[in-house]
Amino acid sequence: MNILLWTLQILIAIHTAIGALWKFSNPAQSMQSLAAIPNAAWLGLGVIELLCCLGLIVPLLYKPGAILAPLAALVIAASMLLFSLLHWQSGEANAGPLYYWLTVAVLCVFISYGRLVLAPLK
Repeated sequence: MNILLWTLQILIAIHTAIGALWKFSNPAQSMQSLAAIPNAAWLGLGVIELLCCLGLIVPLLYKPGAILAPLAALVIAASMLLFSLLHWQSGEANAGPLYYWLTVAVLCVFISYGRLVLAPLK
């Protein structure tokens, strides 16, 4: 279980870092469903996502930071749920992004549960 969780943590960290860097180069308005997010908040989400990437990886190098992994995963899940909610409320016909964000949110919740209950880092 520990290997699965570390694999997911690394993959989600890479995914989130790419998403954060994308936020710095593209405004939220590039997607109709995310246009409700002000540009400053969009950039702030990018910074938060970069910090979450670190939170997912830090326990690999610094064991006392183990609580950061489940917290970072929950923050990423919350942002994915926010994007899903905005997409759903926009009424956009393409449901692809909605399923994508919900899948990432579920994986992040699994990571958090796994690190808190199934295979806690010590």
